[in-house]
Amino acid sequence: MPNTDQQPWLKNYQPGVPAEIDLPTESLVAMLERSVAEAGDRPAMEFFGRRTTYTQLGDEIDRAAEGLRHLGVRAGDRVAIILPNCPQHVVAFYAVLRLGAVVVEHNPLYTSRELRHQFEDHQARVVIAWDKSAAQVKSFPADIEIDHVVSVNLLEAFPTVKRLALHLPVKSLRESREALTGPAPGTIPWKQLLGHGRIDPEHPRPSVGDLAAIQYTSGTTGNPKGAMLTHFNLYSNALQGEAWMQGAEYRKEVFYAILPMFHAFGMTLYLTYGIRKQALLVLFPKFDPDLVLDAMKKSPATVYCAVPPIYERTAIAAKEKGISLRSCRFCISGAMNLPDHVVELWESVSGGLLVEGYGMTESSPVALGNPFHPTRRTGTIGVPFPSTRMKVVDLDDPTIEVPQGQPGELLLKGPQVFQGYWNNPEETAKALLLDGWLRTGDIVTVDEDGFTTIVDRAKELVITGGFNVSPSEVEAVLRLHPSVADAAVFGKALERGGELVVAAVELRPGSELDEEGLRAHCRDHLAAYKIPRRIVRVQEMPRSMLGKILRKKVREQVLPGL
Repeated sequence: MPNTDQQPWLKNYQPGVPAEIDLPTESLVAMLERSVAEAGDRPAMEFFGRRTTYTQLGDEIDRAAEGLRHLGVRAGDRVAIILPNCPQHVVAFYAVLRLGAVVVEHNPLYTSRELRHQFEDHQARVVIAWDKSAAQVKSFPADIEIDHVVSVNLLEAFPTVKRLALHLPVKSLRESREALTGPAPGTIPWKQLLGHGRIDPEHPRPSVGDLAAIQYTSGTTGNPKGAMLTHFNLYSNALQGEAWMQGAEYRKEVFYAILPMFHAFGMTLYLTYGIRKQALLVLFPKFDPDLVLDAMKKSPATVYCAVPPIYERTAIAAKEKGISLRSCRFCISGAMNLPDHVVELWESVSGGLLVEGYGMTESSPVALGNPFHPTRRTGTIGVPFPSTRMKVVDLDDPTIEVPQGQPGELLLKGPQVFQGYWNNPEETAKALLLDGWLRTGDIVTVDEDGFTTIVDRAKELVITGGFNVSPSEVEAVLRLHPSVADAAVFGKALERGGELVVAAVELRPGSELDEEGLRAHCRDHLAAYKIPRRIVRVQEMPRSMLGKILRKKVREQVLPGL
């Protein structure tokens, strides 16, 4: 029997949720192949109304894997994927894994500069990119060696009628087409990649302990780091999610893939757990409430996981249009704090509880969650998932646990915890303690029942729209501007959840503050969500005795005036 003295949260689990899961003994490729064999002609994906069956999905994966093999991809090689949510993304993910190679996911909205650092780190030589992102890769300097870029045209996955309609000489349709696709000279078209036949069924498959993915996560000092996740890590988290969602049925659930699959939450939710459940994945390249509500009429969602602003916008639009959301039974919010008013609004229009969870890329990503049960506690991030342990330790000495109810750093241990950072043993040693505990950098309190509340972040990340922004990265870009002597970036909490990216700048003598000019400068180097929404001038930054800007003091100085 589980020890509820050491794990007091178990008594608050939804009935049927086990304390421990059966750990995986096979790879994600074996999991996929079982789903293809069992689900067969059941729909696997829907994209703007066009459906793909599990049998068709398996065939395309085998063809893409053979195409990548022809390009020289071998076991252990890294293959970069730069795609929004689309059918080709699902195929590319599993085609890479089928060869025993390693998926490296990237945000397709990243600038060339942002992508370049990650490519310098992982050194992938083959890239599968949205045709609108291909130019970013092609613009890399010669010292970054890329052998092949495979370009993906999203329109090829559209239903024929909709694809043809987008080529009509109508301004709004032309704008929609231009937003979805673009020229990609010097690349290999996706269709060509699939033209080499199917991979030999006897071609070696990966093992459960092999590296499956490198996911880049915003660091607290400087550039993002590549978290190494094995088939075991990702499959374990899918099984933990399956245990948590009691009542979810094989071949009957409809997952709305709104969260980006290049994000750890989206990867596990759709690409592993959704495929494990042999569900229908309704894919959206970006969140658009009108597209979501149109899809609800044909394929009502049963699993709708998102961030708080998306829940709020969806609920408001559904009320305005009179469209039911009662099919949405499993709803988890993550990546940012979940306000009470969003919970009340969503639960008033949907068919299930909206519960908050917690994770990080380094834990594949989900580690804690609120039960889908009346024992859930709004305002907390819930309790540890099955097979997951936690403890709260002293901020200065992680070997000392703090008394229950006192704030401290959250540490995690479980089968979903990553293997370390790619090519970065120093940062790995900081994050992973010798006995396997993961330092989260989040400061929490835990009540007597194990429900956990985040009270602060040891890491100084800004969370906006569910994405992490590294202040150091934005500061480095601002310092490149000729008028900026120094900069400090931080977040301002918003009433409706999340944070606003704020920059304080110290200007060079004779310079005047030009907010829009600085934002335009940032747009050349950063993804849109990282660009400061407010930029304020500070005459002189508070600094430590070593000359380091005291970001917390800058924040305290600037915030009252915003």
